[in-house]
Amino acid sequence: MVTIRDFQEQDIRALWSIYFNTIRYINIRDYSPAQVEAWAPDNVDADLWAKRVQARHPFIAESDGVIVGYTDLQENGLVDHFFCHHKYQGCGVGRALMNHVFEQAEIRNINRLYSEVSITARPFYERMGFVVIKEQQVLIRGQRLRNFVMEKSANGRFAQV
Repeated sequence: MVTIRDFQEQDIRALWSIYFNTIRYINIRDYSPAQVEAWAPDNVDADLWAKRVQARHPFIAESDGVIVGYTDLQENGLVDHFFCHHKYQGCGVGRALMNHVFEQAEIRNINRLYSEVSITARPFYERMGFVVIKEQQVLIRGQRLRNFVMEKSANGRFAQV
């Protein structure tokens, strides 16, 4: 069973681990080793990472007391981070997180959600009702990575999937 809760400062290290390992073990299917190393470097500035995460006020997914994923929802509808633990892929973590995002969007009267989505995450986002607006190349630490701007409109209400 996956439960969703608000971020707490002591979550920082676990979130970095999820971010790092998901990119290194899952996204490597669609990106080169150089690209994943640029995206999730070995030598991250821990203070900068902590500030970045705290500013996003993420939602935390837990299963049996283990943090298994996280995401956020910004006031403009941006879902900036969306990561599921690499060992919990396909276990309903992403669905639980995204349904929480949908609930929060309704509470906050956000009518359009959007995100910059990796090649790897695109099929999941499509299953959750998002559509590709455009394909783009982003530059991260000297590496170009292909991703997609995807969006979902409420049309009155975000349906739980």
